[in-house]
Amino acid sequence: MKLPPSSSSSSSSSILRKNRLSPFLFTLLAFIVFVTILYSEDFSCIFSQLEYSSLSASPNSISRINKNKKLPFAIGETEDGCDVFSGRWVHDDSRPLYEEEECPYIQPQLTCQKQGRPDKDYRQWRWQPHGCSLPSFNATLMLETLRGKRMLYVGDSLNRGQYVSMVCLLHRLIPENAKSMETFGSLTVFTAKDYNATIEFYWAPFLLESNSDDAVVHRISDRVVRKGSINKHGKNWKGADIVVFNTYLWWMTGLEFKILQGSFDDEVKDIAMVSTEDAYRMGMKSMLRWVKKNMDPKKTRVFFTSMSPSHQKSIDWGGEPNMNCYNETTMIEDQSYWGSDSRKSIMEVIGQVFRRSKAPITFLNITQLSSYRKDAHTSIYKKQWSPLTAEQLANPVSYADCVHWCLPGLQDTWNELLFAKLFYP
Repeated sequence: MKLPPSSSSSSSSSILRKNRLSPFLFTLLAFIVFVTILYSEDFSCIFSQLEYSSLSASPNSISRINKNKKLPFAIGETEDGCDVFSGRWVHDDSRPLYEEEECPYIQPQLTCQKQGRPDKDYRQWRWQPHGCSLPSFNATLMLETLRGKRMLYVGDSLNRGQYVSMVCLLHRLIPENAKSMETFGSLTVFTAKDYNATIEFYWAPFLLESNSDDAVVHRISDRVVRKGSINKHGKNWKGADIVVFNTYLWWMTGLEFKILQGSFDDEVKDIAMVSTEDAYRMGMKSMLRWVKKNMDPKKTRVFFTSMSPSHQKSIDWGGEPNMNCYNETTMIEDQSYWGSDSRKSIMEVIGQVFRRSKAPITFLNITQLSSYRKDAHTSIYKKQWSPLTAEQLANPVSYADCVHWCLPGLQDTWNELLFAKLFYP
């Protein structure tokens, strides 16, 4: 039965008296409830910002943030998110991010200015994704994130270039007596002593065991990779907190590739010839299986950098026949450009294997954006380990390096993209 108003009021008063809750305290509690309801959205926003701030120093915890929240750097982000790998190059007078002479860790094969390159414009381009903007590379945040940790790049000389780029981006914040770089066979280690952190590079051009595993003597044209042998190198990668893999160029020896079924120690070697695509697929599957088995996604972030394009054939971009990247100082403007040196069939293999894998790995698709940069290669401006012949000197195109990249330069952008995916996955 519904109580009359007077009875209801009397009942409420008796409850207040029974619990000895004064009218003043009751009014205060009601006010607090009212304010909480009125400003609940603001409080939620404040607390979410505090959550974001507390997690921002940890690359692993970032993934716990609600992915529906708009990322701070994603200006103009759409509902589907922003593809940071799709965009254009814009000139930026504030670049490069460091000077060549300021970083003593750049190999002489990549010090283009020191080796006589006359132009500098290749260093002053910034990657601008369509519809959003990349975060500025924050060296302080990166070093603090690496405190007590190990960051490891694994792969070939192109990955070593990206590794050196990262060292150059960070080392200025570290006192001279608190940093060092040492090489132990296949492993090169940069140590930031005050941070108890290392940034490392491990030479493994195929990731699996091969006859090209010597970090110094590896120029072998008849390349052979041993099937199912990733643990040969993988045992040296365990314990890393951030791992960046790459492998591509060394597989490109033709339409077929040699795969060793047994051991390199076997007197009679069982070698199978398979298509390059099948060989590469085997390598990708081995890498992803190893990552799934050995990398804990709660503690480790793993990345794979896609193929680095070369510019060996100027006819690809409408240049003269029998020319390459030599003397190229401008980039390719055609947004649909795809050079013949970058095998689409290999990109398809990567897509197929990654789609079917549940391994916790982030794909850094640097291929298309790097394809435009025919101006950024070392070309002839690098240390030559063997004296050039008279014939070579008379024809610079013949010895121009259209595979590797000058530093500072393009590979700093690769690390900016890595930084973006590390903190804003």
